[in-house]
Amino acid sequence: MSGATPIEPVTLAEIQAARRRIEGSALRTPLARLSLDSGRDVYLKLETLQPIGSFKIRGSGNAMASALESSPDALARGVYTASAGNMAQGVAWNARRLGVPCTVIVPDNAPEAKLSAIERLGARTIKLPFDRWWQVLVDHGYPGIDGVFVHPVSDPRVIAGNGTIGLEILEELPDADTIYVPYGGGGLSSGIACAVRALRPAARIFACEVETAAPFAASLAAGRPTPVDYRASFVDGIGSRGLLPEMWPLASAVLAGSVVCSLAEVARAIALLATRARVVAEGAGGTSLAAAMKPDAPPGKIVCVVSGGNIDAAKLAVILRGEVP
Repeated sequence: MSGATPIEPVTLAEIQAARRRIEGSALRTPLARLSLDSGRDVYLKLETLQPIGSFKIRGSGNAMASALESSPDALARGVYTASAGNMAQGVAWNARRLGVPCTVIVPDNAPEAKLSAIERLGARTIKLPFDRWWQVLVDHGYPGIDGVFVHPVSDPRVIAGNGTIGLEILEELPDADTIYVPYGGGGLSSGIACAVRALRPAARIFACEVETAAPFAASLAAGRPTPVDYRASFVDGIGSRGLLPEMWPLASAVLAGSVVCSLAEVARAIALLATRARVVAEGAGGTSLAAAMKPDAPPGKIVCVVSGGNIDAAKLAVILRGEVP
């Protein structure tokens, strides 16, 4: 199962087909303007408003619909995925909608808010130590589980589903200059970049990482996939010890760079979203605004993809007190 081949860029036609497949299940989310004290022109792509509170409903929905197009019996034995929470919810939500069983492999540091949501959606969970869980992503599967494996990152169908966000951004803001996207495994940022580069080549798409686990930034600096030290934090939806090798050629080609944010910067961005925009964002979802708030952010129209809002209430309360969880 290991040794996956490099992921090729998805085409505009594939992204448009994905939009047709997920219409009626994934929402077309709003692009809301936010006024920053710096005077920057910032727009928020609010994937927090999806039925599961995260963009993951798009890629998982497209992957499963594509499988059914190939064969009506493709999902008869169910589906499974490996996820810290949001992809798990996306696969589980779509599995429940389609009436098929779902299993989710989760790392042992997955937050309770996301685990509870997975349980409510009717999925079975298998908890593994983080390193073994990461190996499931590398291997593209886990022995002994029946069904179709929906990879949370390295699946062109998932990437195309994520790319529908890029279509929606440009339809509402055709002259967007910079788009900041949280970077976990690269499936979201690369999908959006494939869509945007096809329609507005002048726009630049940046990955957003957190200082406690920023392998894409380190890999860009080294010119090759590079492992980094990993520290668990409240920013649990992104960050790892390294890149998925099959994603490196795509991500390094379509993304303009990586903006690494501190935990304090992410916490400030989440607090600002909650108090000024009335938007609840999780740690990963806050990194895009944290990047836009940096003093060296570029001029022009900036879009921040707020990827998800599944944060533990206790952590949000700490952030709203002006502290870092």
